[in-house]
Amino acid sequence: MFYALIGSNIIMVGLFILRFNTLPPQIPLFYSKPWGEDQLADSWMIFLLPVILDLLFFFNNFIYQRFFPENMFVKKIIFYLNLFLILSMTLIFIKIIFLVT
Repeated sequence: MFYALIGSNIIMVGLFILRFNTLPPQIPLFYSKPWGEDQLADSWMIFLLPVILDLLFFFNNFIYQRFFPENMFVKKIIFYLNLFLILSMTLIFIKIIFLVT
């Protein structure tokens, strides 16, 4: 699962580098806010997504190893949760990058 996280980070950074020249100074990042100026953030803030993804991944693994080292059910739950996080954050990142370029 760690290799999937690294692959996801490489995809996000590579896509950002490829699309950097066509990115506007502000991108719609905060979709939970009302439509308009409140949704916009600086382009560099898109890296909040991979940072949050990495923090959640390592936090989930820490919780599992600290409190549930022998519980296979919790291990599977954490595995699928981490898989969901990796896929969803990567797809959100890709959607935002392609939406604005």
